[in-house]
This record gives sequence, structure tokens and C-alpha cells, in this order.
Amino acid sequence: MSDDSSAADADADLPEGVERRPFGGRERLSTRGAQVYGEPVDSDGWRAWDAGRSKLGAMLELGMDTGLVGGESVLYLGAASGTTVSHVADFAGPTYAVEFAPRPVRDLLGVAEDRDNLFPLLKDARDPESYAHVVESGIDCLVMDVATRGQATVAVRNRQFLADDGRLLMAVKARSEDVTAEPDDVFDDVLAELDSAYELLETARLDRFHADHLGIVARPK
Repeated sequence: MSDDSSAADADADLPEGVERRPFGGRERLSTRGAQVYGEPVDSDGWRAWDAGRSKLGAMLELGMDTGLVGGESVLYLGAASGTTVSHVADFAGPTYAVEFAPRPVRDLLGVAEDRDNLFPLLKDARDPESYAHVVESGIDCLVMDVATRGQATVAVRNRQFLADDGRLLMAVKARSEDVTAEPDDVFDDVLAELDSAYELLETARLDRFHADHLGIVARPK
């Protein structure tokens, strides 16, 4: 398959509200919204989505079939200061952004000022009961980028929010689980634990953009 055909196939999997547009002489993923982290913005208000700073952006760049179509309800775990979740809120529906560190949440509140559908939550993703009274049930998509030990456990605990036909889009950071272990061994352990609650649909190494990371697409069992 040619590179052009591969790019076309990847573009076909992009959700509505995500486009490839020219920035600095090359095509890049982009969403339309207020600037957040100094990313280039074109004259039509589209802002470049830096896959080198976004695990979900990397998954889309690599052509993973995320199942996203646009307009979904989203629970985002590990929102940090809003780099990726801001892009998600640009094309999604209600977007709940969970982050446990107060300093990034202050930045996230600023990002939400320009996005009425973005709801920052100063909560710990390891304790979903602490935000169960806020996050609606039947969420379309659970996006997870939590750099902590026990990433699979967090995904299983938050399964309760997903619709039966929802999607888990997860980036596993091997070094957060065990800095001494081989990444492939870490990924195998994570996938084995996820099997209790999810059906695996696709995996891909994200090393082109993020060293020792695995992208996972799964759906609830």
C-alpha cells in the first residue's frame, strides 16, 4: 500500500471536527478552537494538534481505529493542563476532565472558559466514586492517559461510566508501571488485567511519538 493510500485510510478514521490542514508546509491534525499551548493556528481558526505532546493525537496519527465520530460524551482521565483534552472538547460533546493535581487544574479551568462543554474535575482517577455523582452514566468514550502505577486497575474501575457500546482509548506508559521491566512485559500484564472488563480491539506502539507507550482501543465486556 502506498503512503498516500495509508494517509487516506487514516483520514477516513478521523472524527468529524478533526482535519488535516497545512501548517508550516506539512499536513497536521487540527481541531477548531481557542489556542491553548502555543500551537499554530491558521486564519480559519484551526489549531495544530501536536501528536508529540498528545497520546490520543499519536493514536490518530498512526491510523488507529478509535471509533470516534465526533459529538461523543467523553470522560478524560489524566487531563493535566489541557493539551489533549482541549482538542477533544473541540470536536466532542460533554467532556469531563479528571486531574488530581491542583496546579494543572487551574490551567484547565482557563481552557474551559473557552469551551462550554469542558468540565474540569479536581479528582483522583483511582477513586471514581468521588466523581460518580457528577459524571453521567453511559459515556461514549473513556480516554485515559494516567502516568501512575496500576493503569489497568484505573481503567477497570472507571468501566462503570461507559456505555455498553462505548470505547476505551488508553495510552499505557510502561515506565510508570515499572522502570526496570521490559516495556513489552509491562504491556502484556496490563492487557491481561484489562481482559476482566474489556474486549481488546486494537493495540499499537506509540514510539514514533512517545517512547515506551502502548495505545489501546477496547470496548466493555
